[in-house]
Amino acid sequence: MQVIAEGYNAFETDKTPQGEVKYLDSPQDVLDIVQSGKLQDYILLVRGGTTTFLTPALSMGASGVITMSGAPESHLGILSREFQIPCVMTAHLTDSDSRYAVGDTDEAHFIEITKTLVGRTVQLSCDDAEIGRVLIVD
Repeated sequence: MQVIAEGYNAFETDKTPQGEVKYLDSPQDVLDIVQSGKLQDYILLVRGGTTTFLTPALSMGASGVITMSGAPESHLGILSREFQIPCVMTAHLTDSDSRYAVGDTDEAHFIEITKTLVGRTVQLSCDDAEIGRVLIVD
């Protein structure tokens, strides 16, 4: 498997969840995935670490989360530790120079990540104390 993205690791764990990357952009997206009965099939991708509307998916057993901004001290970082759900935060593509910078990141950064990851089968590796990795499975 090849590392396609890296970011901050919310907490150190040996869990290595796999699934198709699904972008959740709204509260309705979260309700739809929870009600589908297929929540465990996906690794959830969200824009930021303060995406509070993701909480129902976390409490219902999401297997893994990737954020495009935010830090382990943010809302999702804290909840991922509480629910023991592996979470790679402020992910950036390893083959791209684009990095998230607070107040200085244009929309192209987020579009590049979603276009590259959504629909792909990935595995999260969060066994390093600081760096979380997203590996391509398919």
